[in-house]
Amino acid sequence: MKKLIVSALLIFIVSVAAAQSKQEKAVASAVEKLRMAMIDANKTELEKLVAEKLSYGHSGGKVEDKNSFVSNIINGNSDFVTIDLTEQSISVSGKTAIVRHILKAKTNDSGKPGDVQLRIILVWQKQGGQWKLLARQAVKMG
Repeated sequence: MKKLIVSALLIFIVSVAAAQSKQEKAVASAVEKLRMAMIDANKTELEKLVAEKLSYGHSGGKVEDKNSFVSNIINGNSDFVTIDLTEQSISVSGKTAIVRHILKAKTNDSGKPGDVQLRIILVWQKQGGQWKLLARQAVKMG
């Protein structure tokens, strides 16, 4: 009987770990889709990935909603030529995921070339079976 209980407990732990890994992979996929949509200025993809109530914080203090975030990417005010993400961690709790990473990018905002290196926190929320970016905050690296 004791072996049966231990076996059942191990199966439960493994299944919970596998479910979390599956969710973490889904969030990582959404992060990658967002990265590519930002580089490509893909309006359709950006609008699919971003929540209606988005709060998108820049390292300089500016905060955008969904409309201004998407518009600024599309019109070139916020132009990412490259985006490289490193040191990414993902923590999923129910329908919420916290993603942290370092973002290094080459930009061409309004035609002005630049380089940025930022620490980022993203808050993703599962809405209608899809992970949507709900909040983002960037901090300059010193």
